[in-house]
Amino acid sequence: MMIPCIDLLGRKVVQLIQGNENRKALELPDALAVLEKFAAYPELQVIDLDAAMGRAGQADIIRQLCGRKRCRVGGGIRSVERAVEVANDGASKVIVGSAAFTPQGVNHAFLRALARALPRERLMIAVDCWNDCVAIRGWSQILPLTSGEALPQLEPYCSEFLCTCIDAEGRLQGTRLDWFRSLRAVTRLPITAAGGITTEDEIRALDELGMHAALGMSIYRRMFPELFPS
Repeated sequence: MMIPCIDLLGRKVVQLIQGNENRKALELPDALAVLEKFAAYPELQVIDLDAAMGRAGQADIIRQLCGRKRCRVGGGIRSVERAVEVANDGASKVIVGSAAFTPQGVNHAFLRALARALPRERLMIAVDCWNDCVAIRGWSQILPLTSGEALPQLEPYCSEFLCTCIDAEGRLQGTRLDWFRSLRAVTRLPITAAGGITTEDEIRALDELGMHAALGMSIYRRMFPELFPS
């Protein structure tokens, strides 16, 4: 399944290059208008980048999006209370990223508390990697933990993983299928793949691995061709 991404920053929909807020490949002012463009897709992925970067989030916009469409939601969910709020605001799944980790590895204490508050089927864990090492805090901190070490430890706490190849993110130069194949070797849980997915061949290859494809710039180019003159 293809899942369009709506990333929110400064109350606008953006696409960033490798998570750098100073390198915007796209900026659109109306999240609800973007939502209408994606009406044909059964589910969206919504990430609050402001909250992820430790600033005031955009819960009001996210509530509106969730009220109109099935949305999985992440970004800055660092407490059990916030995760429950996001679920109560209508998110089909809550995506937890940085809070699932400590500087030393997996944050089992937090994840056990989260599992007591929300059913496992409502929880996704984001595992973003640079050169296969887990990156947290808006990709500003690289942990001494590989995806192969992280995913098996995280399995008991979630129903699905969101795995982003930061190396390829936002560049429209293709993704690293070899990395996603390596993930399938360490977990049987569903995986949504993200980061640089560009071509139909890549989407088909991920589907053959049993993975969804979260699409950023490639789908915006398709849905908003007027913004990308050839």
